[in-house]
Formats: sequence, structure tokens, C-alpha cells
Amino acid sequence: MPDQLNKQELAMLREEMEMLMAERGRLLKVAGAAAVLVANTDGRDLPQEAAEAAEMLSLLVNELPEDTLHEALESVHAEPSPGDL
Repeated sequence: MPDQLNKQELAMLREEMEMLMAERGRLLKVAGAAAVLVANTDGRDLPQEAAEAAEMLSLLVNELPEDTLHEALESVHAEPSPGDL
């Protein structure tokens, strides 16, 4: 019985891990797309409300660890310019 319970727990943990990894992949794509958007947007061309949202997005993207940002950009097939990081 304990062995069966461990197998069930292991299966549940494996399923949860797979879900978390899939969610991480989706979030990396969102972060990558956001980084590309921020890099290609001139806030002076945006309405005030959109410029404020773009500024917040820019700050959040810049807070990402460098390796996470690289993964995010790779997930959307974008490459940073040397001065972007």
C-alpha cells in the first residue's frame, strides 16, 4: 500500500511539474515579446496612458535576471543588441 501511494504521489508531482514547465514556457514567451515591444517602441509616440504602461513594462523587463531575459528572447526567436542588456 505505501508503495502504491508513493507511485501515485510521484505521478501527481510529475504532472504538476509538467504543468509548471509549460506555464514557464508560456511566460517566457510573454516576457520575450514584451522585451521586443519595449525595445522597438518610442514612448514619445504613445498616448500618455500607453507611455506610462510601456514605462512600467520596461522597468519590469529590465528587472529580469540576464539569463531569464536571454531565454525569453530566445523563446520568441529574438536576439538582443549588445547595448540592450
